[in-house]
Amino acid sequence: MRLDYLLFEASEGDDGIGLFEAMADVPLARAAAVQAEIDAVLAWAQRHFGSARGPVEEGGEWDAHLETDDTLAGRRSFTFSVVGAPGFCAAFAQAFDTDAFEA
Repeated sequence: MRLDYLLFEASEGDDGIGLFEAMADVPLARAAAVQAEIDAVLAWAQRHFGSARGPVEEGGEWDAHLETDDTLAGRRSFTFSVVGAPGFCAAFAQAFDTDAFEA
């Protein structure tokens, strides 16, 4: 899936749990486009791993967190993170063309 605004950086803990983080800072006029990409990523995760969403440390397969902040300069910043177990991470990396966690 092609993403124009979100570029994920991946890291992996000693326990095999992976973390994908993306940040975007755009004019408010483009905020809806970034949110649409976030929604598409979440829809993909729900479609493929939906019933397993929850804190990974409590047995969930994946989870996500989003923070936004509007600045006085008329911009919105997004910090979006997705965490997952190894199987989720391998599928996520393939779906979003991330070089980490390839199966």
